[in-house]
Amino acid sequence: MSTAPLPTDQKKARRKMRRLTCIDAFRGLVMLLMLGEVLELCEVAEALPASDIWQWLCFHQSHVEWRGCSIHDLIQPGFSFLVGVALPFSIAARQQKGQGFTRMLLHAVWRSAVLILMGIWLRSLSKSQTNFTFDDTLTQIGLGYSFLFLLGFATPRWQWAAMLLILSAYGIAFVMYPAPGPDFDWAAVGVPETWNHLDGMMAHWDKNSNLAWAVDKWWMNQFPRPEPFVYHPGGYATLSFIPTLSTMVMGLIAGGILRTRRRGFSNVLIFLAIGTLWAGTGRLLDVAGICPIVKRIWTPSWALYSGGLVLWILAFFYATTDLIRVRFWVLPLVVLGANSIVAYCSDWLIVDFIHRNFAIHLGDDYFERFGPYAPLASGAAVLLVIWLILFWMYRRRIFVRI
Repeated sequence: MSTAPLPTDQKKARRKMRRLTCIDAFRGLVMLLMLGEVLELCEVAEALPASDIWQWLCFHQSHVEWRGCSIHDLIQPGFSFLVGVALPFSIAARQQKGQGFTRMLLHAVWRSAVLILMGIWLRSLSKSQTNFTFDDTLTQIGLGYSFLFLLGFATPRWQWAAMLLILSAYGIAFVMYPAPGPDFDWAAVGVPETWNHLDGMMAHWDKNSNLAWAVDKWWMNQFPRPEPFVYHPGGYATLSFIPTLSTMVMGLIAGGILRTRRRGFSNVLIFLAIGTLWAGTGRLLDVAGICPIVKRIWTPSWALYSGGLVLWILAFFYATTDLIRVRFWVLPLVVLGANSIVAYCSDWLIVDFIHRNFAIHLGDDYFERFGPYAPLASGAAVLLVIWLILFWMYRRRIFVRI
């Protein structure tokens, strides 16, 4: 085997192909926040009502009811954003292996289909029949992934234009759909009398009375269901995959900068500036009464606001793990992020199984010795088991990809 040094252009290409720690670390944080639901922080907060700290932790482990943002609300935009960040590296790796555009496009379409079907399958667990729903994170990503792949071959200028076009068209469509009138039957769509309704222009984004809800009243009833679809209790909607695509495009823009602009901390400054622009614009639209920040239907202001926040987080991980190279503290996150699909599915497939086995082998009341912190202790044990499984896979370089 030849030991001759690589030409300079090949060395540069390989440096660009080197896996960035920040992507896996950030993805691991997203998975940790998702799996962290087993810690049941709100149950601890309920047992300790006088503790402001536990009330704060409970709030940030829950989705806000409608308008606003918690840390927990950033899980889905973080995961979606990172799909876009990773795409330029994936395309470059496949091109380096000699794969042509047609083959890569077919793989993207196949991946879209798998993500959609996997989301439906996970949501159908413990159901009496297939639960055709399209608001799961995997399904939402799958619905837009093929379009994202095509945008991966566009210039940054066109990627920015596509992002703005998606958000503008989505917002205009919502405003054109009639806002609920004074005679609207809120009870019929699961909205309680105590609901804090939006008014003015923002009323077009109120719960279960908007364009996305109207589309789902038709779309969801095209599939076999135990009973006709009238509304989603949480207000989630299929149509959110369109602005979710804009979030993935934001990640695509960031990934393109990381892959092509190897300028160290200048990239961090660029990310902070763009993140400020996005988050600030989203917040301004909300404060000005134009478009509310609502994660559940992925309003344009939410896409911009959350996109800016997750870009700041990416900047932090990039600076600490890939520039300063302080990486010892991110190994637990990298283990989760390197097998994110397995981590995501484990939240649906084995959490209850682990809980049952704790009860069998340790006793139903084993964790009661921790008093008000019993849910936290039980959840931490479950989380540790899942992490150890993923660590075993990581050490043996077993990575599940779609």
